Amino acid sequence: MSPSEAAIIVARFLKANSYDETLDAFIREAGLPPSAGSTNKGDLTIEKILEEKRTFDMSLQFERLGTDDGAHGWSQHGPTRSNILHISLPLVANTTAGDASEPLLVATTADRRLNVHDLPACTLRDSLLAMHDSPVLSTAVLKQKHLLTASMSGQLAISNLQGEVFDKRRDHTKYVVQIAIHESENATWLATAGWDGKVHLYRIDVPGTDSPKLPPPVASISLPTNPEALQFIKHPDNDSLVLIVTRRDSTHLFYYSVDNEAHLLGKQNLAPHSNAWIAFTPSAIALCPTDSTLIAVATSAIPHMKLLVVRLMVPSLDGDASLASIVPAEETQASQARAALALQDREAAAILIHCTTMAPQTAYSTPALAWRPDGTGIWVNSDDGAIRGIEAKTGKIIATLKGHEPGSKVRCLSAGWVSSGDEKQEWLISGGFDHKLIAWKPESVE
Repeated sequence: MSPSEAAIIVARFLKANSYDETLDAFIREAGLPPSAGSTNKGDLTIEKILEEKRTFDMSLQFERLGTDDGAHGWSQHGPTRSNILHISLPLVANTTAGDASEPLLVATTADRRLNVHDLPACTLRDSLLAMHDSPVLSTAVLKQKHLLTASMSGQLAISNLQGEVFDKRRDHTKYVVQIAIHESENATWLATAGWDGKVHLYRIDVPGTDSPKLPPPVASISLPTNPEALQFIKHPDNDSLVLIVTRRDSTHLFYYSVDNEAHLLGKQNLAPHSNAWIAFTPSAIALCPTDSTLIAVATSAIPHMKLLVVRLMVPSLDGDASLASIVPAEETQASQARAALALQDREAAAILIHCTTMAPQTAYSTPALAWRPDGTGIWVNSDDGAIRGIEAKTGKIIATLKGHEPGSKVRCLSAGWVSSGDEKQEWLISGGFDHKLIAWKPESVE
């Protein structure tokens, strides 16, 4: 813009705002024609220039100019650690102390590694790679010396803690999201849940040899939606084994017999009075360590996770007296309605705690929970990097642990007792998408 054009714009401003004396003096001093202050449609004015400047300044806020790339560009030491996918705190046999056992920390990552840490020192014992052709999503320890691992490809493997694989099977076609195991003197039962809509049940006999094999499944359960969580329990009547299964888009706990048939014994609704088609999915379940009739349920409710503490209503093993079979012998429409209402009331009374944890999550989150080993509370994960401790009796948020990066997902939790000599401490282990594996311990009392 030339000086004469700038002077004409100033003259237009003075005339538009009736600064007549100032305009006459400005025209004489600037040597402009007497008509310099007149404005026609489309002429440039100071107001238009200021409006364009405001628009330009606003556009800079949404534009990456590259002027600060040196300060915020890709640094030389970028993150190379993979997301934590699964953690557990198993007890394994001590190879140097006879019948004694020692705690370990087993963690799996998205780069197909399985890391074994000694506790309480938290030192890395082994970092095992390529046990599977895809990342490991769940682990379990068999007889305190064999490691069971399941992967995203649907493969199940048994190995020792040094990574020597004894046998592999691929009975699932998609992710094996959870392994559940129950050991007894008579038999060891293993259940796997896969995102192919299947739950497989195995009976494993571990011989005296050091090379155990994985047998074919003795029973398979086909579900209309993907299974989410598994839990073995003992029947309160005769200590027979029962498998609890939860699945996506269903608010029920499904009870199955643990045998070659694996037939459905009954189900328990966790939202008996809900009028919504789908209220939530029971995404994670855990049995109370001090009361085998209580189970904690982490749900898929959004925008915040809801936690339930539920008394189990285990159906009869004969299958005839299921939870719904409280209808009189001579059924009428009225008696069926009364029976359904009575069942809903029983199921509602079994829900001891139904609370909001304030743990943010989305439809793509993976809820996780872990009981405190003394049974007084439950830890839950979140998508904001915090771990919240919920009191089991009241449902109140008592503690909030902040160690992961704010806004990052806490993927998995595991809690238990860790012994160091004669001392026993409560530990909580958390793994997150910020590539951190954090051990939470009580503060030492001076």
